[in-house]
Amino acid sequence: MEDDQSNHGNGKGNLDTAKADRSVWLMKCPLVVAKSWQNQASSQDSQPVAKVILSLDPLQSDSMQFTMETTAVSNDTLNRPKSYSLNMFKDFVPMSVFSESNQGKVAMEGKVEHKFDMKPHEKNMEEYGRLCRERTNKSMIKNRQIQVIDNDHGVHMRPMPGMVGLISSNSKDKKKAQPVKQTEVKRTRRDRGELEDIMFKLFERQPNWALKQLVQETDQPAQFLKEILNELCVYNKRGTNQGTYELKPEYKKSVEDGGAD
Repeated sequence: MEDDQSNHGNGKGNLDTAKADRSVWLMKCPLVVAKSWQNQASSQDSQPVAKVILSLDPLQSDSMQFTMETTAVSNDTLNRPKSYSLNMFKDFVPMSVFSESNQGKVAMEGKVEHKFDMKPHEKNMEEYGRLCRERTNKSMIKNRQIQVIDNDHGVHMRPMPGMVGLISSNSKDKKKAQPVKQTEVKRTRRDRGELEDIMFKLFERQPNWALKQLVQETDQPAQFLKEILNELCVYNKRGTNQGTYELKPEYKKSVEDGGAD
């Protein structure tokens, strides 16, 4: 057992646990911030991307507040808010952070001590709402193309010789086959950020939606929609709106500010 522990990180396929006891923070950030930081990581400039400000009130025991101020990035073309609030959670499943180098070496970077949810600061809610509306409007634009078919005699639309016997001319058989076709339809997932913008647009139209309605409106897989809804919305299990979703308070405020504009 002692030999195994002493060999950690000395060979390929072993786990380097030198930093296993280091405390790290896990933060969930908006897509627009993540894209900006990815662009910064791929550039040659290694400047800090943000700073965290801790505010304390000595007269109150539970007055700890975290605020993040992002720095301006030279190659950042996104007009994103610069100030964000960090909501800290201590009650979560124990987790650890791992990394893998280009050579395949796996290392443990530390244990997650605090988990944060990152959202725009109150003073930036109007700016963030405007950004969401701009992204939604762009996602609604469909670039359709018209293509002229060279062979306009319909040769490629005719059944092949081996398929003639497989096609039924009975109208009743066609009606029975319709439900089977519906179950075989595979919906293509949209970009996650694009779908979130569409969801915000729909909740501007009405505050409560059932999952079946959202599937019809967005033409997205139900399981993928559930993942987005669990992050943005609250599910009503009882009351007049039972069985529907509505936006969480922090996102609802952003949508209401956007509607006021």
